[in-house]
Amino acid sequence: MNIDFNKGDGLVPVIIQDEHTLEVLMLGYMNREAYDKTVAENIVTFFSRSKNRLWTKGETSNNFLHVKSIAEDCDNDTLLIKVTADGPTCHTGARSCFNTDYNQNFILQLEQIVNDRYQNPQEGSYVNKLRNKGLNKIAQKVGEEAVETVIAALAQSETEMIDETSDLIFHLIVLLREKGLSLETIAKNLEERHK
Repeated sequence: MNIDFNKGDGLVPVIIQDEHTLEVLMLGYMNREAYDKTVAENIVTFFSRSKNRLWTKGETSNNFLHVKSIAEDCDNDTLLIKVTADGPTCHTGARSCFNTDYNQNFILQLEQIVNDRYQNPQEGSYVNKLRNKGLNKIAQKVGEEAVETVIAALAQSETEMIDETSDLIFHLIVLLREKGLSLETIAKNLEERHK
């Protein structure tokens, strides 16, 4: 990477984003030394402007940020680092330093939970019960939930519509996983169709 550390007096802003949900977790700054340490260790290290030293996120809390990818912007003076976080990112204990009411991309996180249930089956998990019944049962559940969503839309309350839509999306995510597909594949297809 050809990062321009000179524009910001030796520092570049770094946006930290959850690899799976794409939620922005925090903003920090790096100098060349912090960047090199981050790349070498695959753990995010910042330059702390208040402490005037390198600071590895998680050095006191153990909530480390594991680097999954690093990208620089078009001007080579800002970094986007996608991470997997060991715990809350914010010092307040919140998952993000930005005070959001909810994880706006929880559907992507739900997909990861379903994937985890497939890779690490858990006794009593509904995902695993569905999986054990096979593709036909999973597909049947998607059909049932789709019909229930339509009925809720036409004749029931907003709460029932929200509940049935949630059931439909959940079962559709399980069906996609059963077929070896991802929400990313669907999103790319929709984006291509939009063009």
